[in-house]
Amino acid sequence: MKLKYLAIITGIFVWLSSCEVTNTVPEDAITDLNYWTKVDDLKLFANSFYTTLSGPSQWLDNTSDNAVTNSPNNRLFNTMVVPGSGGGWSSGDWTNIRNLNYFLNRYQTVTGSEADIKHYVGEIRFFRAHEYFNKVRRFGDVPWYDKDLTTADTEYLQKSRDPRKLVMDKMIEDLEFAVANLKLPQNVEKGRLHKFAALQLLARITLYEGTWMKYRNVSGWEAYLQKAVAASEQIMNEGNYNIVKGNAPFKFEGFPLYYRQQFIQEDLTANSECVLPRIYIKDLYMHGLSRSVNETGWGISKDFIEDFLCTDGKPIAISPLYLGDDSLQMEMTNRDPRLRNIVDNKYLPYFLDGSKPISYPVSPVAVNTCPTGYMASKFRDPVPAQNEANQTTYDWYVFRYAEVLLTFAEAKAELGTLNQTDLDKSINLLRERLDEPGKFEMGRLSLNPAADPLAYVNGAPRFGYEVSPIIYEIRRERRIELAFEGFRWDDIVRWNAGKLIENPKTMLGMVVNNDVRNRYKFYHGGSDLFAGRQLYEITDWDGKQKTLLKVYANSSRTWNDKLYLDPLPTDQFVLNPNLVQNPGWN
Repeated sequence: MKLKYLAIITGIFVWLSSCEVTNTVPEDAITDLNYWTKVDDLKLFANSFYTTLSGPSQWLDNTSDNAVTNSPNNRLFNTMVVPGSGGGWSSGDWTNIRNLNYFLNRYQTVTGSEADIKHYVGEIRFFRAHEYFNKVRRFGDVPWYDKDLTTADTEYLQKSRDPRKLVMDKMIEDLEFAVANLKLPQNVEKGRLHKFAALQLLARITLYEGTWMKYRNVSGWEAYLQKAVAASEQIMNEGNYNIVKGNAPFKFEGFPLYYRQQFIQEDLTANSECVLPRIYIKDLYMHGLSRSVNETGWGISKDFIEDFLCTDGKPIAISPLYLGDDSLQMEMTNRDPRLRNIVDNKYLPYFLDGSKPISYPVSPVAVNTCPTGYMASKFRDPVPAQNEANQTTYDWYVFRYAEVLLTFAEAKAELGTLNQTDLDKSINLLRERLDEPGKFEMGRLSLNPAADPLAYVNGAPRFGYEVSPIIYEIRRERRIELAFEGFRWDDIVRWNAGKLIENPKTMLGMVVNNDVRNRYKFYHGGSDLFAGRQLYEITDWDGKQKTLLKVYANSSRTWNDKLYLDPLPTDQFVLNPNLVQNPGWN
């Protein structure tokens, strides 16, 4: 039976905690005296936290160098201000942590199977680690709480922030408990947490923290990356997951759409690449991603497009297969197939006429739809019914096996222990998915890849510092494979790589030349869609003069390290004088 995501009102937990304790058990109400008795009570309590896991959204990479929004992003352009209140630190923002601690301080009265009880305790500890990971990523140091606070807990409410390391280690303790006590996938309802989901979150947070520390010269980073390797390798060895080709019933000019099909599958529960799905059921629980992904008001950046390799596995600056970017079709030819799977082009099918597949001959370039001319279509389903408002029913990956392989390869590369066998059982499995027998084979990643000249922008390292070619290529692979799934900003932060967003191409779009103008005029009744649009003149890496579509009046940005963390709202310093503002926000 598929897990139903039940919404339990937070007020019920407050009600439970505020009931007067007497010797009389009420017969017409839920209280602490009659709730914590059976295993189903634990399950019901845990159900409400499933809605905190990743869900479908077209905006997951908006704050990054992958996307160009139609108005300047406040963080990327350093126009954020310190909020007076709210800002992710108000009392309501700690409600989930309080409720999770409420469970952990009361479940002991439940009777039943010890394995069942520990499973649900494992779920709750997973969710607590997940909540704290969100807070650490956003604020850095945060107070660690392991009890459900009340207004009488003045000492706890006014404690200072605990060191980041203490909180991260507590999160790891929670996840290691979850790994040890959550059941295997085949022994839980579909869509419910299990051992390998906990291992994947453990691998994610230890990779995050290990690289965050390494690229800020904080000692002890190796231990976290070793945990990331161990957790990801355990999934690889025990989980029976695979990188698979999605069902691709349509091919345009012989081009397969395997990668794209992975993200518009009605049922992911039987997909061996899906570690944990978020399940949607027609007329019961639906979303609107398939339609809204093409109504975003943002476009893909030129910088992201240029990061795709050619099919020989070489970057565009050194591959003889690269045809240039005088048109979108030239730009996509001989490139990593994920480019045509992710970005709207004339080879992507839509059943907009309800019968046979058609394609858009040119992508939108309007500011309110796609200001760069590169439209993201990773989550677009060609079936008309899926594109009705809030009627999309395909499932969503909460955890995907591809991330595990990328984590494994990156952690080993950062530790200096990566070998070719490691690459072949991780990165190269992702590339094998792209192969079309008899047509092309995507170049495999070797341990010593050629250096990419585009690792430098105007003579300076893109990341703000030098990295080895193999680490550069693993980071590229991660960017491409996980695009628009919500990882890119976190990667920029943990790599200490804010300099990436200073590259003008992270704010620019497609080439606009006479041929491009004429093509758009042909398909739009002679109208010049570029009239009045801002354009950017550039001498490109290949020595050619080019005109790129410009989105903002100002196409320059200067990174400030304070932007890696959010500021605390000012009202919190009145409520708690022991708090200290994050660096650079005073």
